[in-house]
Amino acid sequence: MARVGNYFLGHPWRILVHSFQTCALAHYVFNHQYSFGWGFGPSMLPTFLVDGDIIIFDKHHRRGRDVRVGDCVSYHIPVSPDEDGVKRVIGMPGDYVLMNSPGATSDRMIQVPKGHCYIVGDNMPWSRDSRDYGPLPLALIKGKAIAKGQLVGWKPWRWFEPVPNGLAIEESS
Repeated sequence: MARVGNYFLGHPWRILVHSFQTCALAHYVFNHQYSFGWGFGPSMLPTFLVDGDIIIFDKHHRRGRDVRVGDCVSYHIPVSPDEDGVKRVIGMPGDYVLMNSPGATSDRMIQVPKGHCYIVGDNMPWSRDSRDYGPLPLALIKGKAIAKGQLVGWKPWRWFEPVPNGLAIEESS
């Protein structure tokens, strides 16, 4: 049998095997390594746009692994388990956090319990977060937001940018 220039035309089983390998690799990457989702709503303004930034999540950080104060995380919303949310971590186990928004009538502080974190939205008046349902179990964290962007234009190197740590102090030069 003469060899044809295209590798896939040699044997029909090759197409099936390579398709299966590609699907298995995609399944592994999107279920265990990285995922993406669309953020929408005003709770995380100005970090994420209201009309739907595309957010890339690193799943190596699921269940709170190596999550730090200031990171944006994806999580299962405890009061509606079928929904996911994205919020910023402001307290890890053992940290003391203000239970309400700054300037609220109650300035009560709590210590974040072991195995939990405290999350809030960047746009506090429009956010449903730990101030409403208490500290979030670390087991509900699905991943850490590492990049955001919108697929507009023809310059893919400008589509995504890192998600900033909104609690880091910027040094001026």
